[in-house]
Amino acid sequence: MSEAFLSHMRSVLSEIDAAGLLKRERLIASPQGGRIRVADGAGTREMVNLCANNYLGLADHPKVVAAARRALDEFGFGMASVRFICGAQTLHRELEQRIAKHLGKDDAILFAACFDANGGVFEALLGPEDAIISDALNHASIIDGARLSKARRARYAASDMNELEDRLKEADAAGARFKLIATDGVFSMDGMIANLPDICDLAERYGALTLVDDCHATGHLGEKGRGTPALTGVGARVDIVTGTLGKTLGGAMGGFVAAAQPIVDLLRQRARPYLFSNSLAPAVAGGSLKALEIAVRADDRRARLAGHAERFRAGLAKAGFSLPPGTTPIIPVMLGEARRAQAMAAALDERGVFVAGFFFPVVPQGAARIRAQMSAALSEADVEFAIGAFEDAGRAIGVI
Repeated sequence: MSEAFLSHMRSVLSEIDAAGLLKRERLIASPQGGRIRVADGAGTREMVNLCANNYLGLADHPKVVAAARRALDEFGFGMASVRFICGAQTLHRELEQRIAKHLGKDDAILFAACFDANGGVFEALLGPEDAIISDALNHASIIDGARLSKARRARYAASDMNELEDRLKEADAAGARFKLIATDGVFSMDGMIANLPDICDLAERYGALTLVDDCHATGHLGEKGRGTPALTGVGARVDIVTGTLGKTLGGAMGGFVAAAQPIVDLLRQRARPYLFSNSLAPAVAGGSLKALEIAVRADDRRARLAGHAERFRAGLAKAGFSLPPGTTPIIPVMLGEARRAQAMAAALDERGVFVAGFFFPVVPQGAARIRAQMSAALSEADVEFAIGAFEDAGRAIGVI
């Protein structure tokens, strides 16, 4: 190994640290849940968890764990292959069909992660004659997936429908064969819901397709957890839905694309992350099937989640924190600078609340924040405890 190269790596890491942008990982010594045990040099301690995507609290649900165990016993530990060679089991196909039915699509196709789903969907479906028009706040996987395709790319400012229309007109003027509008359903760093009704209106007016990444909505938003298309009343007007099994639907791993049959069929032939990655482990597929079954019937958990989000927002706003408007379980607490976000996260850690600071390059410079996330696994007492901890920590470091 070149010592000059390693020296360069150390220098880059030192610069990241000096700028207050170094991300440090912490270890959990328990299942994911509303309360977790966090490991440190002194052992483990219990904390209220506000930074998991475990929206319905299914990551440690006994029925999900039991279903995963049954799948492990019946289908084995792993597939040791990709789908088109010898990596598909009846379990995988059942999960795809259940996802498609839940979302009102013809079919669905599984990927190792939604990052892979978004990484493979554009290149397989679109060519240099086509155009992708993407919201500026879209997830990195959409950005990277669009870059991998040969289609022309354009961005519109976050949820700016006038600018979206301008980009559609430009694509038409450039002679685009097909146009695809891509957006997150819920923007993961802001908790904002995309304006899907207006997006669908524009898509229909200009003959464009629509793709919604619904990772932060499937399972817990909309009727029966059908996500932002159901929540916003556009349903079948969205052409392609990508999503994850790694958040609300059990929290393990895996992603999917749900769409019309020809779209899914072509992805099976051309989507590179699908063709060249192992199939999901049987235990993940089995647990995810059970998680989806529970989520469909989990109106009580969705109501509890919504109540927690409303209470937490109200409590922090009353305390004087800066919060963007919103209604989802993602609640950004805006702090501005990276060091302040890190200081706030450390102060909350000392007070028994597990959170993470987010800063550049995950969010724009000067827009550092704590992203608090509610879960149905939290109790009302947990939420009240967290509000009190935020207020105490905020005063201690001079945020409020």
